[in-house]
Amino acid sequence: MSVVITEDDFDIAAEHDKLKAASVGAIVTFTGTVRDLGGDEAIEAMTLEHYPGMTEAEIEAIIDKAKQRWPLDGVTVIHRVGRLQPLENIVFVGCASAHRHAAFDAANFIMDFLKTNAPFWKKEDRESVAAWVDSRETDYAALRRWDE
Repeated sequence: MSVVITEDDFDIAAEHDKLKAASVGAIVTFTGTVRDLGGDEAIEAMTLEHYPGMTEAEIEAIIDKAKQRWPLDGVTVIHRVGRLQPLENIVFVGCASAHRHAAFDAANFIMDFLKTNAPFWKKEDRESVAAWVDSRETDYAALRRWDE
């Protein structure tokens, strides 16, 4: 299990290769990037803040929940903080398992919990205003599906 919070970009291929060394069968990765549009306005930048220590602990707890539900051989979560430009990488989630369904489901589960439960704060700098971004109802709806 690897959790990294950083201002630096990450190498998607290198992270995939690390997971491949830990597993045979299936590796599922997700990479989130900064959107270039927020509604009808261009996003000029996004600033992400977090509480060091608390953030890592919460992400580790999310991964532990995923590992209780699915047989995972490896999990990597990298989340960037600081000021990011449109189309830059924000988050990487990688899950390795002997079974593809477990890897897909675990990656979705982790992302759904990251979007709602991880202590990150995001501010979008748009053409006309800078605004803090809250989780959307669709994020919470995605999270609720794991209660079923």
